[in-house]
Amino acid sequence: MNLKYDLRLPLIVLALLAVGLLTVSTAALSPRVSPGIFSKQLMGVFLAALPIGVMWWAGRDRLYRFAPPLYASALLLQASTFLIGKEVNGQRNWIMLGQVQFQPLEILKLALILMLAVTLRRGYEGWRTYAAAFAVFLPALALVVTQDFGGAMILAVMFAVMLLAARIPWWHALLAALALGVAFPTAVYPHLAPYQQKRLTIFLNPYTDPRGAGYQVIQSTIAVGSGGLQGKGYKQGSQSHNGFLPEADTDFAFSTWAEEQGFVGAVGVLLLYGLLFWRLSRMAARSPRLQDQLLTAGVLAQIGFQVLENTGAALGLLPLTGITLPLISYGLSSLVSTLSTLGLAYVVYRDRYGVIA
Repeated sequence: MNLKYDLRLPLIVLALLAVGLLTVSTAALSPRVSPGIFSKQLMGVFLAALPIGVMWWAGRDRLYRFAPPLYASALLLQASTFLIGKEVNGQRNWIMLGQVQFQPLEILKLALILMLAVTLRRGYEGWRTYAAAFAVFLPALALVVTQDFGGAMILAVMFAVMLLAARIPWWHALLAALALGVAFPTAVYPHLAPYQQKRLTIFLNPYTDPRGAGYQVIQSTIAVGSGGLQGKGYKQGSQSHNGFLPEADTDFAFSTWAEEQGFVGAVGVLLLYGLLFWRLSRMAARSPRLQDQLLTAGVLAQIGFQVLENTGAALGLLPLTGITLPLISYGLSSLVSTLSTLGLAYVVYRDRYGVIA
């Protein structure tokens, strides 16, 4: 099927956007949530049309040529948060432009995927591959990890998956995984701030601190469980509307949806994400150039990890890291970035055999 008439990816994305708008509209009833978030989220959908339109016009090859200046600009924007960043929820990683605030990290994610696809386009070539890849990745990681541990995790997963897609030897990946398994608990975890350590471990037994660090996990699981099989109904969620569920529009948007739509609705959303991942994986498999495969793999890694971490945290199965649910959680910069990243993958796949005029 010619991709010009292939609407499978856009239809899946539109379905997830519809779920997101419904979730944000009901989360807006919570006393913990700022009013007007639904209109802002809807505005984000229309704002995303601008970067997607530019990418559609530019085409794959122009986008690859633009990767270095875009990545350099994204690094500068991220670095500027140390000087002019606004602090939100204890993290100074937002920039204000008048009445609008955005996270440079969202631009950095897209730019890093594009830059790594260019850097690794020849595949595995020994130590040179690692030297070039780490030269691109480490500046981004260094700028993010001290301010946003969850964001750093996303970048690291993208990097690892794209290296695997570049066909590095499997035993290199195994050694790296073993080294990380040893280094994190011995060298990284002890140097995290106490509140960061607690957020990473409290999910194991949130009732050790039910009024403090464990509160969010407890309220999230209560909301999900109270939804039962078919849910309480649209705008009928008691946990979110009565203010018990924190961050009902962002970190725990999945809990808000599950409370009102029940097990059936929660599974339905996960199936939609499964279809999205399947479509992206098919796009990567059908792209003849390794560079295009790498880019699509990076997009899949970013969105896939965010979905896994967010839903896992909402269900009390994974640590809380502040990672939002793509296309569903409220967030202007996050929504525009996710839609732009998916648009990038779509354009690259469209042009997989050559630039379309």
